[in-house]
Amino acid sequence: MNINTVIDSSSLPKLTARQEEILGLITLAIEESGLPPTRAEIANRLGFASANAAEEHLRALAKKGYIELSPGTSRGIRVTNMQPVSQGKNFRQLNLPSGSLQQLTLPLIGRVAAGSPITAIEHIEKHIPVDPSLFSKGADYLLRVKGMSMRDAGILDGDYLAVKKTVDARNGDIVVARIDDEVTVKRFLQKKGAAGSYLELQAENPDFENIIVRADSNFALEGQAVGLIRANGL
Repeated sequence: MNINTVIDSSSLPKLTARQEEILGLITLAIEESGLPPTRAEIANRLGFASANAAEEHLRALAKKGYIELSPGTSRGIRVTNMQPVSQGKNFRQLNLPSGSLQQLTLPLIGRVAAGSPITAIEHIEKHIPVDPSLFSKGADYLLRVKGMSMRDAGILDGDYLAVKKTVDARNGDIVVARIDDEVTVKRFLQKKGAAGSYLELQAENPDFENIIVRADSNFALEGQAVGLIRANGL
């Protein structure tokens, strides 16, 4: 795996070769999808016998101060002291930036009224300054997450989800979708059944049901998730 990781490690313990590999895998996953990998994904990628082996390495990385672990979530991994690498790679799950000389301002969308465009002026709570290098795919707005239906994807209530406007999605993408008069954040899945192909919006929390998109539903994609900002109560 060839990934350049820039971390202020002057005061941190040295990593083993395996720990460096896992840290690189985590940062690469965040760069490509905006979300850290699960323990199972780490184990599968690196050939571990079980997710428990990945968990042991993650705890070692956390003990050395390179990552923080959030209990109770399968993707609850945050890389600490992360900065963009010189080749323009970006790391997206982080605290709100401050003091950047190059910032853009993204509208923060709160509650969306039925039947109106998601970025309508009445839905904008405020504008947030964001370093434009944070999201390699670009972001058009931030959506305040409501509820815990995507908890196991590391997306929590109150988080700011960075969204790129698009009407297309790949299987497995996390999207913002409108069904009739409701806007929701879910994983986009195209499936085949006895009656033909259909869309399913998958929750990442077993306490919530998946949404089957009926043929007669007024369905539209509002955008694709390209990153996450933990708002720290701002």
